[in-house]
Parts: sequence; C-alpha cells; structure tokens
Amino acid sequence: MMAVRSVNGGLFCSVASPPLLTFSRRFRQFTSLPFRRNSELGLWFPVLCSGNQFLGYGGSLSHSAHSLVDCVMEELTTWRSRRRIRASVKLTSSGELLEDKLVNPELEKGFLLEFKKDADRVLLGVAQRPDGKKNWMVYDQNGVTTSIKPQQITYIVPGVENFDQTEISKFLQKAHENLDPTLLEIAWVELLEKNASVTAEELAEIIFGSSEPLESYCAHLLLSNDEVYFTVLATKGSRSIYGPRATGQVEELLHKKLAKEAAEKELQDFVQLLVSAKAKPARSKPAKSSWMMDEKIRYKIESLEAYAIDACNSDEQRKTAGMILKAMGLTKTSSSAVNVLINIGYFPAHVNLDLLKLNIRTNHSDEVIAAAESILSESPDSDEMNREDLTHLKVYAIDVDEADELDDALSATKLQDGRMKIWIHVADPTRFVEPGSIVDREALRRGTSVFLPTVTFPMFPENLAMEGMSLKQGEFCKAVSVSVVLHFDGSIAEYSVQNSIIKPTYMLTYESATELLHLNLEEEAELKILSEAASLRLKWRRQQGAIDTSTLETRIKVINPEYPNPLINLYVENQADPAMRLVSEMMILCGEVLATFGSCNNIPLPYRGQPQSNIDVSAYSHLPEGPVRSSAVIKIMRAAETDFRKPIRHGVLGLPGYVQFTSPIRRYLDLLAHYQVKAFLRGESPPFSSGQLEGMASMVNMQVRAIRKISASSLRYWIIEYLKRQPKERKYRALILRFIKDRIASLFLIEARIFRSAWVSIGCHVGDEVEVLVESASSREDFVLLEEVIRDESA
Repeated sequence: MMAVRSVNGGLFCSVASPPLLTFSRRFRQFTSLPFRRNSELGLWFPVLCSGNQFLGYGGSLSHSAHSLVDCVMEELTTWRSRRRIRASVKLTSSGELLEDKLVNPELEKGFLLEFKKDADRVLLGVAQRPDGKKNWMVYDQNGVTTSIKPQQITYIVPGVENFDQTEISKFLQKAHENLDPTLLEIAWVELLEKNASVTAEELAEIIFGSSEPLESYCAHLLLSNDEVYFTVLATKGSRSIYGPRATGQVEELLHKKLAKEAAEKELQDFVQLLVSAKAKPARSKPAKSSWMMDEKIRYKIESLEAYAIDACNSDEQRKTAGMILKAMGLTKTSSSAVNVLINIGYFPAHVNLDLLKLNIRTNHSDEVIAAAESILSESPDSDEMNREDLTHLKVYAIDVDEADELDDALSATKLQDGRMKIWIHVADPTRFVEPGSIVDREALRRGTSVFLPTVTFPMFPENLAMEGMSLKQGEFCKAVSVSVVLHFDGSIAEYSVQNSIIKPTYMLTYESATELLHLNLEEEAELKILSEAASLRLKWRRQQGAIDTSTLETRIKVINPEYPNPLINLYVENQADPAMRLVSEMMILCGEVLATFGSCNNIPLPYRGQPQSNIDVSAYSHLPEGPVRSSAVIKIMRAAETDFRKPIRHGVLGLPGYVQFTSPIRRYLDLLAHYQVKAFLRGESPPFSSGQLEGMASMVNMQVRAIRKISASSLRYWIIEYLKRQPKERKYRALILRFIKDRIASLFLIEARIFRSAWVSIGCHVGDEVEVLVESASSREDFVLLEEVIRDESA
C-alpha cells in the first residue's frame, strides 16, 4: 500500500507504485515547475521552494502546491478503487475478465442451439420464434417443435444465422464424425503448461485451427462430455469457460474411466449373451449350470434373479440388475427380470416365484440323504417285542391317486353286541428317526411336505419316506394303531393306542372307494361298516355343535411342467363325497382319541382347538348347503389355537379335544405327537416338555404358513392357466356367494373351484347359480375377468 504525506511542505512517497509513476510523468508534461529525481524511489518530485524557504506560505505558488496534492490524492483514490474491482472479478490466466468471455448473445430467429430436452436427452434445434416473454419455440433434430426455457439452452452455435432446419441432422452427423477425444489430451497438455483457460471457440482454434460453427460445436461437445481433462471454471447461461485439471487428478480420473469402460464392455458382452440365449430354440438354450461357471457372469445372473424375486441383498446387486435391464431396453421391474430369465431358459416358463421368494427347501443335502440311507439299512425296531399283530384285519388305505406318502389306513368290524370297532392305523416313522438326529432336524426345519400341482417336496428324504416309512399294499408294515369302540350314538365307548404290525389289503383312490360303497358288495362289508361309523360320528359331532364346512376342492396335476404348454389335469372334489367323508371322520376320531389318551396320561402334546361358542349356524340356514353356506360360515370363524399341556375344545369339530396324529410322514407336528406317545408306550418319559413343544411348534407353524401360501398361489396359477387355455365360448357355472357393491358379486366357479368377482344382472340373489364366460386371464398376474351370460328369456 502506498502512503503519501507532506514533509516540510514537500511530498514524500513511501512506496513506488504504477499509478504514481504514471501521475508523475503526466504532471511533468503539463507544468513548468522544476523537478528533482529521487534515485532510490525512481520518482520525480517538483521543486516547490526557493532557497531555504518553502513556497505556499503566502507565496505566489501556494495554489499550485495545493492543486498538486489534490491531484495526487485523486489518483490514489482511483487506484484503490480499481484494486477493489479487480479483487472482486475473476480473471483468466492471461488476465482477461471472465465476465467478458461469458457474454451470452441475444437469441434470434434462425440461431442454431443445443438444449436439454429432459434429464437424459440433449438435442440440437433451430430457434423459430419467441413464446411469451422469455421462452422460445424451437424446431429440433427429430422434427418436433417445442417451447423451451432460457435455462434449458446449453450452447448457442456462434456464427450461425438463419440456419436451415432441414440441415440439423446433417450438421449433427458431421459434428460427431469430427469428434476425436484424443485431441483433448493434446490441448490439455498445452493449456496446462500455460495455465490457461478456454472457451469452446478458443479450443476449436487450438485443435482444429478454426472457430467456424461446425468446429466450435465439435469443441463444445468434446468439452461438455469430457470427464477427465477439463473442468468448468464458470458458467453463465449457455456460455462456459473450462480450465485444465491438475496432472494427478487427470491420472486418477483416467483410471476410473478405464475401469468404467471395462465394466461397460463387460456389461455389453453379458447382454449379448442374454440376447443370444433368448434367440435360441427352447431345447438349445444354455443349461442353468452354464451361467454359474464364470464368477462375473454368475454375479450378474444372480443379481437378475434376486431382482426378479425382490430379494436383492445389497444396493450394488439392485444397481447391477437395473443396468442390465436398461441396457436391454427394458423397464426396471421385477416382471422384466422374470421375463428375461424365462426367455434365456434360466427359469422355466412356469417358474414358481414364491418358492424362490420364500426360500423353501426343496432338495435334501447329501449329508441328510446319506443319513437316511444308513437308517434304512441298519435301523432296528426297538418296539418289535411290543407290537400287536393285526395282520388278520382287512386294511383299507384310501388317498388321492397320485399320493406317494401313505401314512394312514383303516379297518373295521362289528362286535357281537352290534357296536362298531374301528382301527385307525398310522405309519410309524419314529422306528427310523430319533429326536435330535440329523434327519429329524431337517424335518423340523421343513415343517411339512410340500404338495404342488407340479412337484412334491417330501419332509423326509424320498427313499426313506416312500420305501421305509410309507404303508404298502400286501407288505408287513410297522404302525401305531388306534382302536375305538363306538357307542350306538357315535360317542367313544372305549379305545386303545398300541404299536402294531399290519398288512394293507387295498390301496384305493377316493373315486374307487366311493364306487365300492355304491356297489355295496357283501365281501366288502368292512368298508360299509366304516361308512356307517362315519355317518354315526358326523351325526354325533353335529349334536355337539360341530360346524360343517365341507365344500368343493380342486386338485390339479401338471404333466411336464417345465414345458411352455404342459398338460393340465383338473379335478374337482366334493368333500361331502362318501369316501372323502369316511376318511375325514376317521381321522377326526383318531384325533379325539389321542387328545383323551394324552390328557389321561398327562402327556404334553400339541392339542388343537378352535373356540366357536358365539357362532349361530342357524343364522345361515337360509343359504344353500355346500360352498355358499360354508363360505359364509368360514368368514366368521376364529383362528385355531394350540395348547401343549391339556386339551382345549375344538368348537368347529364339536370335540372336547383334538390332536393331529395321522400324518407323521408329512407333518412335523404329527411326528412330535408320535415321539411323545411312543415314549409313553415304552414306559419312558416324553422327550419334550410342553415348553419345548411350544418352541418347536412356533418354528414349524411359521414354515407351514409360508408353504400354505405357496400351495394356494400355485394352485390358483394353474387353475387360471387351465381357464386361459379353454375355448373362449366355454360357459362355466358360478354360485353367488355375496354382493360386494351394487351388482358386483363374489362368485365361486364350480368347475374350477376358484373365487372371483363379476357384475351380475338384476334379479340375482345370494345362492343363485349363474353362467359366466372367461373374458381374459393371466396366470402370472393372478387375474381372471368374468362376464355373466345373460339368458334370453324370449327364446
């Protein structure tokens, strides 16, 4: 900073400065006063005194001295002001004001400009006319006229007036042909050495030797798309100034760019694999295992799979799947991912997504299978000496025709006093499996066998379940037999629970058992006794308050489900069918006996109950029996409960207590009941306390709920797939269950046992049967559109 002060009537400058040097030269030109040069400061000072006396104290030169001081002070003030201005304005490396380079031309008709159409697209267009005060109508490279705001403009091509809008695409093509990113590196080296900044036009002069419109736009494209060599120093409107990055920063960005380019190439190569696999015929598509061989390919395919089932375990996995779908031109949705995986053969056409989403165990591990094989070959029967020989009884095993695990069978006779004696024989898997063993722990984790229209996943390894545990026709089988003598009113007179050996006589389907009952053959008197016992028991249970919830059930068996168009066999079963009613009543009877047996002997068991004391079934007597009435009653039923210490009333069944016992090969809670009962029969303490049972039941029930969800959704999928393949003109019978709103009713399709809603005509009531057509259906979307067939009353 410069200080000026008067010393003995003269002027003294403490620091030489350009403003003062300029001033001294100027002053010497316009004054006749003599000057004296200060050799140390390099300044000329006017001589304002005569002899030893200074002028200005009454002398004639006093005014000139004062004028000189004023001039000096004015010059100093101006100099300080300029310094403040220069400190507040950015300069280029050459000392030019940035503001001078950021002046935006006023937009006029015919100007060629670049603008942001949206977040992802930048277009080139020609200004047409103003649109309001600030906006402009622009004709873009795609032939679309759009109104844009000033802030959307990213560059105005200099030197262009009245540009022919039909030439936009040609101009753009030439610009892209001239783009050479290596030129940026050359310019970066030169500008870094000079520490200089550039505009697009200046860069065009450096790399093209010209700043004509095409060259300037090419330079703009290079700079605006560059992520390595240059950075934006300042931007105002559509004008920007760029500066070279430091060497270290460029090296780091180059490394990242190369890594990004490698990842993009890797992504494109993977997408090409997907496209190639999709184009191949079904039998030539790559095996699923082939996608697992390369680590990087496996990660990408697993990311897609996780995305398809909404199970991404990281943001990176989700991002990877999203990039793959985007690269294929698809929307980032789970259904897009599913379709890709189906199209390449990784997923079968009718993949069960719920199985994957809920991570249900399907195949058994090698360790479990090996343990099961060892059990089959070495396991002795610890109850052999205590088994009752019941091989003299005629034994009926009745189940669906595709059943693989047969774990219950029936026998019956009439006593001399006319009462009926029933045996319920249950397979004895505990002769093979001990609590806590590797096979038992796996069964606990599974909770239940999984029965789907396409496949069965047994709770136990298949060989052990089918060959060792399951009951077989004509072979000696180890069992736990529950015998019951009924009073004439259907109540239990006496019972026993014992280990046994049986020899099943018949393996019947429900259809064949019903046929035998209708034939009323004399030689099948035992089957008739079982049917009479079932009727007697049903009557007794209803007297105890039981609620009949029998309805129609659908069974579907899919042949070759891995094919795009597999064979679908659909069966509708009536639970009131004589054979189905017979089996159901005997299973309920067994459950009542086991609850009584456990209660009398203080055995902790999973006692099931369902309190229904507040249900007045008579309120629904106006509804037709069957699906309509059952549907109405089920809606108000309370959830089942379980106690592990003592029986609780099962109001729906009309029983004082109930224990599920008849499916130990299929249900783990039944197996737990077997563990407890078998230990008591051997005179041992039960292996599990009530608290332990409760903990295990909690685990099992969680798994069972998931599997029920899968089974229900899989059944719906194949029912809808079946409906979709039927002729469009096929008519279906449907029962009106209830009205949802106005004339929109909840319907039950009798032929398919599926619940859906549709509009029905005026005059229809709950319980009425209507005819409907399937207008459209999508199994993947779980969607069926029904339309009522309006009958022509005049016909």
